[in-house]
Formats: sequence, structure tokens, C-alpha cells
Amino acid sequence: MRVPRDQGPDGLISSVFTVPNLVSAFRILLVPIFAWSLLEGQRIEPVIIFFIAGISDLFDGFIARHLHQRSRLGAILDPAGDKLLMAASYILLAIPNVAVPNRIPVWLTIIVFGRDLMISGGVFWAFLTYRIKPVLPMFIGKLTTAFQIGTVFLVLVTNYTGNPAAWMVIFYAITAGLTLVSWALYFLRGLRLLRERRPA
Repeated sequence: MRVPRDQGPDGLISSVFTVPNLVSAFRILLVPIFAWSLLEGQRIEPVIIFFIAGISDLFDGFIARHLHQRSRLGAILDPAGDKLLMAASYILLAIPNVAVPNRIPVWLTIIVFGRDLMISGGVFWAFLTYRIKPVLPMFIGKLTTAFQIGTVFLVLVTNYTGNPAAWMVIFYAITAGLTLVSWALYFLRGLRLLRERRPA
């Protein structure tokens, strides 16, 4: 397998203008457009924009792996685009006048944000203190993200149809449960890594 010339020991290249980076930047640019469409009371546009953003997230990861274009900038842009999109979605879709007739419960928004803040803050603190680099995500983390994205998409679709969906409370409960479980597992993993790096 051919290794790119600008690839460092961490397996990441230093190039800025790669296809995955451009896709991630495009997803970030979609966030304010998505927020504007929700605030304007549009129905089908937010569904389309969110779907495009989700597809782009799949494509930039696939391209980065198979074209060996995993870059240092991409390691920042990709999660940043995901977090910005989810933040805009959960905040706006929890507002009664914006999300009609179905909206994401405020308690679920708090749980989702609490988990992300804990993980992001823990990773940042661990890197500054012990130079511990982020570890690969666990399966429960990927499953949680899938349900969080699915929650947003279902709310957008049901609001487009204009039908109240009482059954969504089951989906909210599953998403909340997975988020709390992944929160606890990531916390325990972080403690284990800190104990391993902490000097005796």
C-alpha cells in the first residue's frame, strides 16, 4: 500500500484541500441554512438539508478511508460538523413555536448535550494534562449517534406530514437510554486511561 508523502506517524496527512475536508466544510455550511429553514417555518427544506448533511457524513468518512486522505484538519472538521448540526437540530426542535406539531423534549436535549460536553471536555482535559489522544469510538457510541440522528430525522419527517406522533416518546426513551449508557461507558473508559497514564 502506498503511503502519502505528507503522512505523519499518527497516520494523518497534513494536506488541507482533500475531498473529505471539502465535504466536511460543505456540511458545516449547511448548518446555518438548516437553522434558517426551521426558523422560517419551512417543512420539506429542513428534511432535505438534514438528509444531505447525513449522507455527506457517510461519504467523507468512506472517502477518507479508501483514498487514504485522513488528515489532521479532517479530524477536526468532521466531528465539528456533526456536533454543530446536532446542536442546531436539538436546540431548535425543542422550541414549541419552531417544531410543530412534534418537538424533541427539553430533557432529551439536555441529556444529549450533557454527554457531548462531558466527552469533549474530558478528551480536551486529558490531552492537555497527560497528552492522551482521543481513542476510537465504541460501538455503543456509534449506535447512540445513529439513534440521535434518527430522532431528528423522524421529528422533521412527521412535522412535514403535519401529523402528531405520540409514538415518538418510545424513540425518545430509547435514544435517552443509549445516550446515558454510552455516557457512563465513555466516562469509565476515560478513568481507566487516566489511571494508566498517571504516574505511580
